[in-house]
Amino acid sequence: MSSATSAPRLVPTLADRVVPRSAIANALLIVAGTAVVAISAQISVPLWPVPVTGQTLAVLLVGASLGAWRGAASLALYMLLGLGGLPIFAEFSGGPASVLSPSFGFIIGFIPAAALIGWLSERAWDRRPVLAAAGFFAASLVPFLFGLPYLAVVLANLGLPHSFAAVMAAGFTPFIIGGIVKWAIAAALLPFAWMLVRRVDRRRRD
Repeated sequence: MSSATSAPRLVPTLADRVVPRSAIANALLIVAGTAVVAISAQISVPLWPVPVTGQTLAVLLVGASLGAWRGAASLALYMLLGLGGLPIFAEFSGGPASVLSPSFGFIIGFIPAAALIGWLSERAWDRRPVLAAAGFFAASLVPFLFGLPYLAVVLANLGLPHSFAAVMAAGFTPFIIGGIVKWAIAAALLPFAWMLVRRVDRRRRD
């Protein structure tokens, strides 16, 4: 069996159904995704050491809409622009010193989170409610895989409690309810958007 026949068939993402693929379109979509995440970062509830923001929902939606490589590129651009000094991180922060922030590990984790949900969306997981729920749940956990160890290191360097319990209390427990809400919104919104797309397609054929 050839690799061409054994490889999974990729499907257009939601963005592909709205904007025809081209190099210019890809660049514009990547920048637009960065802007969406930057805006969502300012929807923030101040909390130390990690603020509660709307970023995770934006990351999930951007990744699912753009696909794996464009979603990851959009979040990588967000991180680089923030480190370069643009005030696009939470609470209008930014600059190279952001790497010392306890929450910076989550920003790193946004990149693989967007890539994962984008990869799944390219395989139509975002079109089916059950698969969408599973995919968005998995992707919503990815930032914690990076953010919690990073948080532990920063807290240790600051001479603050950094045991497993302390890190979970600071970087995970406060976000459980909000994370469930964001996951549910994303898992419901994408299948609904695709339902509207299919409805429009049927009307065009009729």
